[in-house]
Amino acid sequence: MTFFGILSQRGHGHAASMLLIAMFAMLLTAISYGRMARAYPSAGSGFTYVGREIGPSWGYVAGWSMVLDYLVQPIINVIFCSQQSHVLFPDAPYWAWAVFFTLLFTGLNVQGIKMSARFNAVLAAGMGVVVAIFFMAAIHYIGNHPHDGAGFYTHPFYDPHTWALPGIVSGTSLAVLAFLGFDGISTLSEEAKNPRDVLPATVFACVAIGLLSVLEVYAAQLVWPMTEPFPDIDTAFTSVAGRAWSPLFGVVGFTLIVACIGSGTGMQLAAARLLFSMGRSGALPRKFFGTVEPKRQIPRNNVLIVGAIAFAGAIILPAIAGEATGFDLGASMLNFGALISFMGVNAAAFVHFYLRAKKKNFFNLAAPVIGFIVCLLLWWNLSKEAWMLGTIWMVIGVGVAAWKTRGFRTNLLSFDLPPDVAPEAPKV
Repeated sequence: MTFFGILSQRGHGHAASMLLIAMFAMLLTAISYGRMARAYPSAGSGFTYVGREIGPSWGYVAGWSMVLDYLVQPIINVIFCSQQSHVLFPDAPYWAWAVFFTLLFTGLNVQGIKMSARFNAVLAAGMGVVVAIFFMAAIHYIGNHPHDGAGFYTHPFYDPHTWALPGIVSGTSLAVLAFLGFDGISTLSEEAKNPRDVLPATVFACVAIGLLSVLEVYAAQLVWPMTEPFPDIDTAFTSVAGRAWSPLFGVVGFTLIVACIGSGTGMQLAAARLLFSMGRSGALPRKFFGTVEPKRQIPRNNVLIVGAIAFAGAIILPAIAGEATGFDLGASMLNFGALISFMGVNAAAFVHFYLRAKKKNFFNLAAPVIGFIVCLLLWWNLSKEAWMLGTIWMVIGVGVAAWKTRGFRTNLLSFDLPPDVAPEAPKV
């Protein structure tokens, strides 16, 4: 819902189709993440998988791209929460809302993972009720307003008058944003009671996100056809909800804030865990990033620094976005890093489950290879802004690696895992 307007604009009204395509694209990657989490139940996620299977240098590249992904996610959640709150309560300035939401995200995570999980469970229940009400209002609105034949119901998936492949590909690259988070589950493998649960949890999250998102934007596009411009592209879904039933304008606006609070707290914790893994391995200064707070067993230093970065990004990105929005610019940066790490995880799964397996089977070959190719195509079709900012980030990462290794003359990383997270043997 948060980027429905941007997605509809890029795909000329085919948001539902692009989300559906993105779901199938991400499903193969979700399987790779889940299977690798069983093999390496470690906090580093793709950073660890690629480093152990392909090599420390490639692991560093994957980890550095994931840092971009995971750091930007809290930023865009702070941006959206602050923008939406400013729309609902304009007397409070945007920067004040940014301070409030940054402190909220950080405060919840400093309390530990159990507090964060409980809070997210409450938010999910409340959001589920609002989504159900929106569906009922949309059905009532559509049923009581005239429309042009059966084609009206299929246009959100395919309209021959507006379908354009370049726009669909570009929009699908953006639609991946809806699914980012399933990969964050693998960063919490060390907190899971049973690391083998990470695979079904990851796949279920991907499918559930995809189907629910498709239904939401399908209903929204029937209520508000693409032939009519949105009053504000950043808050397009709240306008749609208000048209379906006027009280939903404020209710859905508030609910989207709640949704981004849940997303922001979860991804801030995932970012902190990733930084912890990179600190523990030596990719980042170990004394600061590679430690946990003894009482609550969380990497508190990392939670605090991610919070500071989220606030700074929420102030800076809207200021430099130009014709785009701060959210759109942040999303472009995020997808650049995410898709690189996705390709790395698929490559690691191919090596672990096919090349190194004693017995070969087709699934272990096809799933990661197809997942890699799909992610490559989506990455290649990101916007110019994403490529420019993403390339700058990766160049900085290589520079940091060169400095740490004195021109790559010493070992970059150490992937020695503690005994309780030793990898399992490859499974067929």
